[in-house]
Amino acid sequence: MFIYNAWYVAAFAADIEPGQTLGRRYLNKAVVLFRTEDGEIAALEDRCSHRAMPLSAGHVEGNILRCCYHGVEFDGRGTCTRIPNQTRIPASANVRHYPVVEKDHLIWIWMGEPALADPSVIVDSPEHNDPAWTWRPYTFPVKSNWQLIIDNIMDLTHVPYIHARTIGGNPEQHYNADTKVEFDGRRVTLLRKMPNSIPPKSYVDAGGFKGRVDRWQEVRFEPGIGMTCRVNAGGCDAGTGAYEGRRDNGFMLANNHFITPETETTSHYLWTICTTAPKESGVPATLFDQFFDTITEDEETLEAQQRRIDDEPGRPFVGIASDGAVNQARRLLSIMQEAEEGGKVAA
Repeated sequence: MFIYNAWYVAAFAADIEPGQTLGRRYLNKAVVLFRTEDGEIAALEDRCSHRAMPLSAGHVEGNILRCCYHGVEFDGRGTCTRIPNQTRIPASANVRHYPVVEKDHLIWIWMGEPALADPSVIVDSPEHNDPAWTWRPYTFPVKSNWQLIIDNIMDLTHVPYIHARTIGGNPEQHYNADTKVEFDGRRVTLLRKMPNSIPPKSYVDAGGFKGRVDRWQEVRFEPGIGMTCRVNAGGCDAGTGAYEGRRDNGFMLANNHFITPETETTSHYLWTICTTAPKESGVPATLFDQFFDTITEDEETLEAQQRRIDDEPGRPFVGIASDGAVNQARRLLSIMQEAEEGGKVAA
């Protein structure tokens, strides 16, 4: 199952310098991203119309992409602009163009009906531009279905088990957390409070806590404005007003998870970890390293799941009490897919 009419993160802006190409597969479609020498980003199907050579192996010159096989040239809209030693260019020589937007150091791509692509709705990632925040980007190729990644983020009761050595904490505190799931038809929100908690190792290292803390975790998933799960988390000394909005005595995290299907069983998992901890304190570097370990643990878990799912693809999952946000997220994606099928969206 793929959702075509949605914005996905294709790459980080820094991944593609002027004059470079990047070939990737999104929603099982081969795509070439390239940046013109003027700095503009374009995305085309990664197949020359002449003899099916991958255009990602081609060369950028000025504002065109030249196929490395016979020199056929294309502009950023997929229009064939030149065929060597030939004046007439048939319309069939053009290749598919995908809408792309560069925003907040991210390159977003729209794989569905181009006329429905509205760049104005794309979710903001303000931490990437705010000097009060320090952040680091990562790209993980994960051998699992993309919905498993969303499931993993929307059910944080796995944290004390999979991440016992990093951000985990006490399992009972996680399962007994004050948890609220909200769904309004467009967005799923998971809100969790863990007052008077023993801080996990990463929190002690990053926040310097000496005693118990009030922790919070807030996850928002609104695929209509971008296939991403935005996680706001952090901790303050217990009883100092974290749940009333007074959080400047602790530290805050923004963990942005950008989930882009590659195939039915592989995914591009791009994410950023952001913190308000002062850079000069050394805390961000420590925190970023620990979260790299944390997401690596997730990657190993997701790939292990996918291997067992591949053994028996039709075998259903058994639900448990903590699945509330996961079920609503899956419900929302099903609604979007049904809407596309009703509109006969071309893949």
